[in-house]
Amino acid sequence: MNTFQESIARALALVAGGDAMLFSIVARSLAVSGLACAVACVIGVLLGAWLGVARFAGRGAVVTVLNTFLAVPSVVVGLVVYLLLSRSGPLGFLGWLFSFQAMVVAQVLLVLPVCIALTRQVVEDAERANGEQLQSLGARGAVRSLLLAFDERYALLTVLLACFGRAISEVGAVMIVGGNIEGFTRVMTTAIALETSKGDLPLALALGMVLLAVVLALNAGIALIARWRGAHAEGVVLGGAAA
Repeated sequence: MNTFQESIARALALVAGGDAMLFSIVARSLAVSGLACAVACVIGVLLGAWLGVARFAGRGAVVTVLNTFLAVPSVVVGLVVYLLLSRSGPLGFLGWLFSFQAMVVAQVLLVLPVCIALTRQVVEDAERANGEQLQSLGARGAVRSLLLAFDERYALLTVLLACFGRAISEVGAVMIVGGNIEGFTRVMTTAIALETSKGDLPLALALGMVLLAVVLALNAGIALIARWRGAHAEGVVLGGAAA
């Protein structure tokens, strides 16, 4: 058996055997990314929905800046959070550097622009289709944005899944602010980078398999939601035509 086949076999054995270190890293990754995604999406959906219907001077510039933040590398976000949380930084008194909280903050800042931008686009498209009708019924401002967001809740669910995928697959920011400390701040992506550099390929491969499985499950969820929405919309149209 060559090295590649042996590494694959040992990686599968780690996953199938429920290796304690492997699944503690997986659990920590899910906890960090899940909490970060929840915080970012609550804020992002509200701001994105408002921005989707709001009309004000400079809105185009705000949207342009927001879209620019989508391309900011995760290491830059990590550097900014590191400076904020360092002992000499404005938030140094919190003592969060190299902690679970620091990784959550970094991922919130990384995911938030994505959530705002995607939500804005979804709500803005819904505004073009149904905005006038809601206005005629007396819905204004924030109320209209919330109604449109609720009407597009299935599309927004795919936004949330995409944001979680962005969070759990990034490595730069959590490496910088978390320190990759074993048993405390080591997550799947940072552990893969470390174990590969150490030559422990079976553990790195096992973590990669689990990470790919999580991302695959997210994409499958998005595809199922899209298919269900299409079938539901077709059923509504056919039902209306039959009536």
